[in-house]
Amino acid sequence: MKIVQLEDFFHPDAGYKINILSKYFARMGHETVILTAGLDRMPDYLTSFFGRDNIAERDREYSERYGVQIIRRPIWAYVSGRALFKDNLAKLVNSLHPDVLYVHGNDTAAGMWILRHLKAFDCPVVMDNHMVEMASQNPLRRLYRAYYKRRIAPIIIKNEIPVIRAMDDDYVERCLGVPLTLAPWISYGSDMLLFHPDKAACAAFRRENGIAEDAFVVLFAGKLDESKGGMLLAELMNRRLDTAREIVYLIIGNATGEYGERVEARMAESPYRVLRFPTQKYSQLARFYQAADAGLIAKQASLNFFDMEACGVPVLSEDNNLNAARSGEGNGWLFAPDDVDDFAAKLTEIIELPSEELEKASRNAVEFVAKYYDYSKKADEYMAIIEDVYKRGKNKE
Repeated sequence: MKIVQLEDFFHPDAGYKINILSKYFARMGHETVILTAGLDRMPDYLTSFFGRDNIAERDREYSERYGVQIIRRPIWAYVSGRALFKDNLAKLVNSLHPDVLYVHGNDTAAGMWILRHLKAFDCPVVMDNHMVEMASQNPLRRLYRAYYKRRIAPIIIKNEIPVIRAMDDDYVERCLGVPLTLAPWISYGSDMLLFHPDKAACAAFRRENGIAEDAFVVLFAGKLDESKGGMLLAELMNRRLDTAREIVYLIIGNATGEYGERVEARMAESPYRVLRFPTQKYSQLARFYQAADAGLIAKQASLNFFDMEACGVPVLSEDNNLNAARSGEGNGWLFAPDDVDDFAAKLTEIIELPSEELEKASRNAVEFVAKYYDYSKKADEYMAIIEDVYKRGKNKE
């Protein structure tokens, strides 16, 4: 089968769903194409984390490694989190002759354009949705949601187009008017071919970076911006914890802008050792994770929860509905949102756990991801929906 995936923003060094699913689709033997925007008109807040330099070379490396074709097309602009493609998307997609078009983001400008011009496409369509209420903060969201419910959702319902939810949340029904009967939930996950415990890699990383075998390594990986609690993390790192253990903070990810500068300055004042690394390629992250004892998510939720846990690193997260659901099998802990005192207290409790209890949490983390969130299994679930849509499309011909 030939699958064309349309995504506003794709970066070959990232670990987003499209990066991983494309790899697995190709491993299954499907011809896989990523159709996405060029980066020249993308805003800095998207590109600064991974960088836009040498993007053609980076695309080529990804394509050769995973057998996936990447096609970048020009956009007029990137407005309100949505790319405005210059192409007539129907003509562009039809020229690629796919069996199925998979649109990442039913609520993007491209996704809505495709729905309004559905009859112009020569193949069936599958969509997904990545949004949850906590991340939906656009000031025009009420107007947008009303428009979507009135004008767009009826098209989805009439044509029975699947909108795969990445979160176990009713956002698509409550806010966009897409019934959950058309919105199966397939969660994010971890690529366990890459992410798994590795004691030898752990020992090597610690040796290379002068970290004692018995030091407690606290990991944070991701954006150090306000939405992800960069300053809350920095304040935590400045709290003296009630423990005699040697603590090392392992911080991975770029900080940008004035806010990022303030976060960096505050982290540098920590009384503990801070090992600071820039954003890494997704394929290179496992060696950092495998060296840690516990991971942190300071605000909202993060996809790297699954990758850290797959490496045997239980995670301390902000207490919200998503993180609570992910941390309920003895594989993680929660702290009160925006409360640095509770954040520090919970981290101290974790550091002071008897070794056998921390080892149990580590085992639980790996088992939790392997049972529910291994992308090799998730890819099969996605493919089952794609194949069903393809068969229904063939039956209509």
